[in-house]
Amino acid sequence: MHSFNMAWLGECRRLLKPNGTLWVTGTAHNIYSVGYALQTLGYKILNDIAWYKVNPPPNLSCRYFTHATETILWARREQKARHTFNYEEMKRENKGKQMQSLWHIKPPAPREKRYTKHPTQKPEALLERIITASSNAGDLVLDPFCGSGTTGVACARLRRRFVGFELDENYLTIASKRIEDEIVLQQTRLDYTHKLKESEQREQIDG
Repeated sequence: MHSFNMAWLGECRRLLKPNGTLWVTGTAHNIYSVGYALQTLGYKILNDIAWYKVNPPPNLSCRYFTHATETILWARREQKARHTFNYEEMKRENKGKQMQSLWHIKPPAPREKRYTKHPTQKPEALLERIITASSNAGDLVLDPFCGSGTTGVACARLRRRFVGFELDENYLTIASKRIEDEIVLQQTRLDYTHKLKESEQREQIDG
């Protein structure tokens, strides 16, 4: 597993801009290997974030504590570079206070799973926060493990460009459909907003 982490993180570092950043979510079985690989490859780890899963699935075996958190590592390609961090937007989202590295976000809502039930699907709110924090409109976001397409959905919603890879053809088809539907929805909303503004302008002129 560690050799695989070294390989894909090395490829991501090759593709990232000098000031680009990378996010990896994981649990105990893999995240420590990821952290070690990031440091070995020369990344600068910026934060380790604890995602607290509000209302996590119950522990059916009753042989250990309920898994209620997941670690998210945020790392920059270079040790010294000026990366994007939209501090003020994160502060606004956190009711005017500095956002901490403990995030309370619910698991995916039922509507987010209407296309499929991916075993490691992330909530849209989590990806929206990550993308908003570390990129700007028009930036290019890469997800090398696209899964059901949550990252692509968040990018469509936030006006980021997106590239995703997925080996499983079934999930790739689902992700493509899900992202396309979101793009259509956002375009419909944009068209409606434009029509509403035009209508308001005509009313002002007529008045």
